Amino acid sequence: MTAIDTVICIHGIWGQGLELTLIKRRLEKEYGFDVRLFSYPSVRGTLDDNAARLADFLNAQDLDGAHLLGHSLGGVIALRMLANYPDAIPGRVVCFGSPLTGSRAAAFLTTQNWAEPILGHSLPAGVVHAAANEWASHVCETREVGIIAGTVPVGFGRLVTTFDGDNDGSVAVSETRLEGAKDHICLKVSHKGMLVSSEVVDQAAAFFKRGEFLRDID
Repeated sequence: MTAIDTVICIHGIWGQGLELTLIKRRLEKEYGFDVRLFSYPSVRGTLDDNAARLADFLNAQDLDGAHLLGHSLGGVIALRMLANYPDAIPGRVVCFGSPLTGSRAAAFLTTQNWAEPILGHSLPAGVVHAAANEWASHVCETREVGIIAGTVPVGFGRLVTTFDGDNDGSVAVSETRLEGAKDHICLKVSHKGMLVSSEVVDQAAAFFKRGEFLRDID
């Protein structure tokens, strides 16, 4: 793959993009990437509308290629964009803390009337009703996808459900799997802790540069 020096960061639900600023700065300072933040209406927008917004954003950057780094729902949006727009510019994908095979926490919340306004449209459509492993596996045939999962169980999800096995407090490690993904790694971070973790940045940068994660980080 030709070297690509641009990374597009995609926030999760209820985010605005600014929460990815520390990741942006470290990728730029330590690894020399040109990092751009993509913001989308995670609650108001539908899954396909937000995927289209990402495709339009990429086209507007006038780039030959760009890697995609998506936190939580942001990883789902990245994969949906590539599933819907297979001719998008080349680049690798890293999803961190993304529920790609569904989410017990999200599934429970969709049954609660009080939660409907805060969940919006994208998360139920891309995580609960039809998770990414049902519609994004073919993306892995043409894109190298890396997945980072957390194992520190501190997060909102533990307030609404119980998890079987390791989890990051919101998403279980088993829920981060995607058939055909190039690499998958577990780190000692929580769901929100990923946003300030230097190790997450180091691993994402490694995947963007060489298509696999580092295995020698303590």
